Amino acid sequence: MTRAPSALVRPVSSTLARCTLTHLTRVPIDLDNARHQHAAYVATLRALGVAIKQLPPLDSLPDAVFVEDAAVLLPHTAVVARLARPSADAETKSVAAALATTHSVTHIVSPGTLEGGDVLRAGTTLFVGKSRRTNAEGIDQLSAIAVASGLTTIPVDVRGCLHLKTGCSVLPDGALLINPQWLDADAFGDLERLPVPDTEPWGANTLTVGETIVMPDAFPETRTLLETRGYDIRVVQITEFGKAEAGVTCLSLTA
Repeated sequence: MTRAPSALVRPVSSTLARCTLTHLTRVPIDLDNARHQHAAYVATLRALGVAIKQLPPLDSLPDAVFVEDAAVLLPHTAVVARLARPSADAETKSVAAALATTHSVTHIVSPGTLEGGDVLRAGTTLFVGKSRRTNAEGIDQLSAIAVASGLTTIPVDVRGCLHLKTGCSVLPDGALLINPQWLDADAFGDLERLPVPDTEPWGANTLTVGETIVMPDAFPETRTLLETRGYDIRVVQITEFGKAEAGVTCLSLTA
C-alpha cells in the first residue's frame, strides 16, 4: 500500500521582512498577505492529499518558514542540515525533534554546511548544489550518509541563485525544469532538460506532488511550456515569499 505524502510546514514569522537576502534587493513584505498566501499554499497541498504537520512558530526567526532547508529526507534516515545563515540552530532543532518521531536522524556537523534547498533527488542520484549555503564538506558528509540508501551524490556548481532548487526541479516524468544560466547544466548528464523561458528566470522552482506540479502563478510562459507537455498544474501565489528569494519548495519539507 502506497503511503500518502506528508509535509512539515511552519507559520510565517512576524519578522519575515528581516529575512536573509543574497541576490535580491530588500523590498517591503506585506505580512498579512504572506500569511494569506501561506495558508492557501498549505490548503493546496492538503487538496492534493498531502498530510500536513504544523511545526511550532519561531516568531523571532525571519527565515523559519522556509523549512525545506532544515533537513533532507532519505529512505533510511532524515539528515538534519547545518544551515549557513545566522541564528538557525533553533530551526534545525525544531525540525529534528519533529522528524525523530517518525525517522532515524543523522546530522551534518561542522565544518560542513548543507541546506535542503541545495539537494535535488532524481531517481537514485542526489544532485547537490555547491553554493554560498552548502560547502564541499557538507556535500561529502551527505554523500557518505546517502550510500546506505543506495544513492549516488553529484555536486553541481550554483553560480547565479541562492540554492540549486532555485534554478531547477524534477518533474513527474523525471525530466528537469532548469534555468541553465544559474547552474552547471552539464552536471545532470543525460537527464532530459527543459529550459525555462529567458523572460522567467525564477520559474524553474516547482514542487511535484504525485503527478501534479505546484508552481507560482507568476510564470505564465513556464506554465504554458509545462501544460503543452501534458502536465497537471496547480498554481499558487507566493509573491511575498519571492521577495525573500523563496520558491514553492522552500515552504514545506515533503516526503
